Amino acid sequence: MKAFLILEDGTVFTGQSIGAAREVISEIVFNTSMTGYLEVLTDPSYSGQAVVMTYPLIGNYGICYEDMESDRPWLDAFLVRELSRMPSNFRSEDTIQNFLLKYDIPGIAGIDTRALTKILREKGTMNGCITTDENYSLDELLPRIAAYRTGKEVEKVSCREKYVLAGDGPKVALLDLGAKRNIARSLNARGCEVTVYPALTPAAEILAAKPDGIMLSNGPGDPKECASIIAEIKKLYDSDVPIFAICLGHQLMALANGADTHKMKYGHRGGNHPVRDLSTGRVYISSQNHGYVVDTDKLDPAVAVPAFENVNDGTNEGLAYTNKNIFTVQYHPEACPGPLDSGYLFDRFMKMMEVER
Repeated sequence: MKAFLILEDGTVFTGQSIGAAREVISEIVFNTSMTGYLEVLTDPSYSGQAVVMTYPLIGNYGICYEDMESDRPWLDAFLVRELSRMPSNFRSEDTIQNFLLKYDIPGIAGIDTRALTKILREKGTMNGCITTDENYSLDELLPRIAAYRTGKEVEKVSCREKYVLAGDGPKVALLDLGAKRNIARSLNARGCEVTVYPALTPAAEILAAKPDGIMLSNGPGDPKECASIIAEIKKLYDSDVPIFAICLGHQLMALANGADTHKMKYGHRGGNHPVRDLSTGRVYISSQNHGYVVDTDKLDPAVAVPAFENVNDGTNEGLAYTNKNIFTVQYHPEACPGPLDSGYLFDRFMKMMEVER
């Protein structure tokens, strides 16, 4: 069955449908990872977006459900150049096309993803429509595509009730803003007892449990849409409990303390982004997934100072908070692109908690 991607500038790509046949309008973004497509499919940070994989062959090692980063895929659609329909991997349990059908996710294979990525890099991230209707009308679709906006994505992807991962070490409160599973696993593997809280949990409830540390997770959408969460994070900041924040959590902590954020032209999404630790000069290979960034030129050094920067474009990749046991990063230390380059950040968090205990 034919499938079409129609961008808001009127550009049309034609390919083959590989998932659900339903129509969807979404924000089109690209990811440069060569592997890890299942982690991309199940990363809650992609809620409200359709993902284009720039690597030309996707699906060659199949689907292993144990590797999912959440209970289900959250992205709106999945677009690839060539789909491997016969995966070869002893761990493979399924194919991408069956996975997409199972979770009612539209997909397209056979489009020129290089040309599409060049458009998104030159013109910036834009909205698009994925449809299998060969009689589509551009006049009818383009206004609808242009009008699309993501909603309250954090509330959509966060857990509904708190739950606990047992451990005999420090007690960590993890605020689930769209958390990937490996964040809690990384803490749990270091012995932490991890209590995962829904995104709208009041700060008073978290602090009443007397955690040794607080973790703010990644998540989807525009950070400025999270006004009520930002207010609660400011209370966590004022508590003096050690805090480590990743991605959206990093942005929300910055907003809670008077900094600003802005939307990037096309964002950072992939497993090959170089990040420099400004305290040592060492460069790490990082996994990233974000379309917004903290403005360091509007940052009060009495509150926080830049700790990491992106080697490619110089944008901020982390902050160290002045006279506070708080540090935040824009990238994903729980992911394994380096493969374990930035796992030391969890160890730094552990030492912060040990000192406080």
